[in-house]
Amino acid sequence: MSFFKGKNVIVGVTASIAAYKSAFLVREFVKQGANVKVIQTPESQQFITPLTLSTLSKNPVLSGLVKEEDKDVWNNHVEIGLWADLFVIAPATAKTLSKMANGECDNLLLTTYLSAKCPVFFAPAMDLDMFKHQSTQDNIDKLNSYGNVYIPPGDGELASGLSGKGRMAEPEDIVLTIKENLTKQLPLKNKNILITAGPTFEAIDPVRFIGNHSSGIMGFSIAEAAANAGANVILVAGPTNQQLANSSIKLVNVVNAKDMYDACFDHFKSTDIAIMSAAVSDYTPKVVSTTKMKKNIESINIEFVKTQDILKSLGDVKSDNQVLVGFALETNDEIQNAKKKLSDKNLDFIVLNSMNDKGAGFKHDTNKITIIDNSNKLYKFELKSKQEVANDIINHLVKHFND
Repeated sequence: MSFFKGKNVIVGVTASIAAYKSAFLVREFVKQGANVKVIQTPESQQFITPLTLSTLSKNPVLSGLVKEEDKDVWNNHVEIGLWADLFVIAPATAKTLSKMANGECDNLLLTTYLSAKCPVFFAPAMDLDMFKHQSTQDNIDKLNSYGNVYIPPGDGELASGLSGKGRMAEPEDIVLTIKENLTKQLPLKNKNILITAGPTFEAIDPVRFIGNHSSGIMGFSIAEAAANAGANVILVAGPTNQQLANSSIKLVNVVNAKDMYDACFDHFKSTDIAIMSAAVSDYTPKVVSTTKMKKNIESINIEFVKTQDILKSLGDVKSDNQVLVGFALETNDEIQNAKKKLSDKNLDFIVLNSMNDKGAGFKHDTNKITIIDNSNKLYKFELKSKQEVANDIINHLVKHFND
């Protein structure tokens, strides 16, 4: 999966002959799965039409402070700025750089820039002498000091006929620079995370099995959130219909508790963090019939034996440098039972959810959790989508490493 898949990107276009490159930049972001909105300065429309950019971005181009189709409705620059995960202004003219550096906001692009909470990148484009001028260089330095990220222009033939520095960076290079910059800042970059998800199925005969109602949504959501935070993720999953959006996640498919135990121990030694969210069967049939058991008898007695406790086994061997996270799904005495599991299995923290909470547990797209750490401190969260819960868990991990 592309790094930009699902990310909200604003491309700001200003009045430069290099504006034609903005079409390629927009197309590149869209190709990589980003949601793109284009903001043009009014003057830039002399160089590239809104129709071109709206067609490529699959969104209406924003330009005026009020909506083109309804002059009584304004384009809310605050909302647009909050929507964005990143904002890239390419090309950025000398005039726009000056206004950005000095807080002038006489168009929608500039008002959105001043409202944006996301990372801002700018790729200048102008003639050689304009670029070299001290005022331009001062403005670039000032924007850098604000935390904006400068994407330097390249050398080459310029519109004036001169040759030198001032050509806007190529769209592919802009996208690569942004990716490298943002990836560098990801909080779990270079961390190896092992995650388990879904149920396990314990065979009774070649046809039947015992299992549970785990859908795997929670574990898959945690894997996606961890990968989005920069981690190298291995996901060991029992039988589930869930699909991964992020192709960088290594998926290991297993069926039963023994398979999951072996897969976890294959990878645990090189793991920084292990999050055991799978609903592993506690018992498995002692003897598995080699043929289908017929239903011509009134009752069947099946002897079960305990499966190996993956979480406790990992807790027994984990080093001080490793973080181990368990899950507890409880129906009664929730906090007490979760704390006991936390202690008994040598966990760094445990994620508790109760079957008594409406919308939590199996077969829901939502969950309500309490995180308990190994100093018995409780962190309670409201009912949320499992994707949001996954982000809460990953954010807690990040905080753990930063403390």
